Amino acid sequence: MSGNPYFIEGPALISFSGGRTSGYMLHEIVRAHDGTLPEDVHVCFANTGKEREETLRFVHECGSQWGVRVNWLEWRDAKPCFEEVGFNSASRNGEPFEALMAKKKRTPNWQERWCTQYLKVEPMLAFMDAHGYPPGTFTEVIGMRHDEGHRILKGLARAEKDGRHVKYPLAKAKVVKSDVFAFWAEQKFDLGLQPWEGNCDLCFLKGRKIRKRIIRNEPRRAAWWITEEAKWGFFDRRDRVHELVTEVHRSPELDEDLPDEEYDAECGLYCGEAA
Repeated sequence: MSGNPYFIEGPALISFSGGRTSGYMLHEIVRAHDGTLPEDVHVCFANTGKEREETLRFVHECGSQWGVRVNWLEWRDAKPCFEEVGFNSASRNGEPFEALMAKKKRTPNWQERWCTQYLKVEPMLAFMDAHGYPPGTFTEVIGMRHDEGHRILKGLARAEKDGRHVKYPLAKAKVVKSDVFAFWAEQKFDLGLQPWEGNCDLCFLKGRKIRKRIIRNEPRRAAWWITEEAKWGFFDRRDRVHELVTEVHRSPELDEDLPDEEYDAECGLYCGEAA
C-alpha cells in the first residue's frame, strides 16, 4: 500500500475544507483504507460561521455516506482555542468570525489574511495537540490538486519553515479539476454550489464580479459584512461591501465570464491566496 498516495500512515490530520476537491480526497483516502481510517488519522472541518449552508450539509453528508467521523471545530477565545460542535450546533451567523474580529478590533484584509490562520488552522492544530500530537509530530494531509502547483510550492515552503509535515495526495496522484468534477457527477449527492460561489459566502479574496453576482442572487448575504465593516474597518481596499450592493442595484444586468475555479483550498490548513 506504500505506493498508494491515498494510504495515510498516522498520526495524521486530514483537513476537510468542505469543498468538492477535499471531499474527493477524503473519499479516496477512505477507499484506500478499505472503509475504515486508522485511529490516529483524524478528519477535521473548521467552521467559521460564514460557510454556506450547502457546505455544512455537504460535510455532514460525506461523513454519513462514507462512515467517517468528521470532527467539527469552531474557534474560541479560550484554551484550547476550539470547541467541538456538529451539524446541528454549528454556527451559521458568523459568530466565531465576529468574535475574532471583536478580539482583534479590526477586520482581516488584503495584507493581513489572518482569518484562515485563527479560524481554520489553529483550531485543527489545537485539536491534534489535545490528542497528544503537537505540531511537527504528525502529517497534515491537504487537498490540493496537481493543477494547483504554485499553491503547493508555497505550502511546502511554509511548512518547512514552520517545522510541519505536509502531504498532498491529490497532487501526487496527478488529479486535476476535471477529475474532481467527473467524480461528483457520478455520485448520489453533491456540494450544490456553483464552482465560483465558494464556501465562505462573501470572502474578500473573491473577485468583485463574483461577489456582485452572489449579492445579486442572494442580497441578504451582504448584511453581515456591511455590519462588520462598519464596526472594524474594511475587508478590501478596492471595494466596500455596501458599495458593491449599490452597484448591483444600479446595474440589473448580470456580470459575465465568471471564473470556474473552485474556492476550496483557501480555507483549510493552507490559505490558497496567501502570500
